[in-house]
Amino acid sequence: MAVEKSDLPSTLQRSDQHAQDVYGETLRSAEAQYGDGERAHRTAFAALKHSYEKVGDHWEPKDEPGPSDAGAEQGGPGDHPTRGGVDANATKQHLLQVARRLDVHGRSTMTKDQLVDAIGKANDRETRKAREG
Repeated sequence: MAVEKSDLPSTLQRSDQHAQDVYGETLRSAEAQYGDGERAHRTAFAALKHSYEKVGDHWEPKDEPGPSDAGAEQGGPGDHPTRGGVDANATKQHLLQVARRLDVHGRSTMTKDQLVDAIGKANDRETRKAREG
């Protein structure tokens, strides 16, 4: 049984069908293994982040699939801090392009880690605006 679009997180409702399918199929499988709860949803987001990155209020395909941050590289059970969907393993040039699209001020003088943090904040801001509007 497919996950209904209305049951998806709002950022996925604004994303392409493939992103929705990746999340939904992984969620179904994870719920069968772990039950309906936080672990199943974390597993579904981990699968999504392998191929997608959060840009503003939605998810977009990454240029290269792979773990998006050190937490995703660790994998397995346990608490692994992540960067909220920002592809922290992307090149600085890519992060600068994303920051430009999100109108992050001061981006040209930021380090790679600062760009990741600023993009995360801009993503959160855009998601809040989309949910309110």
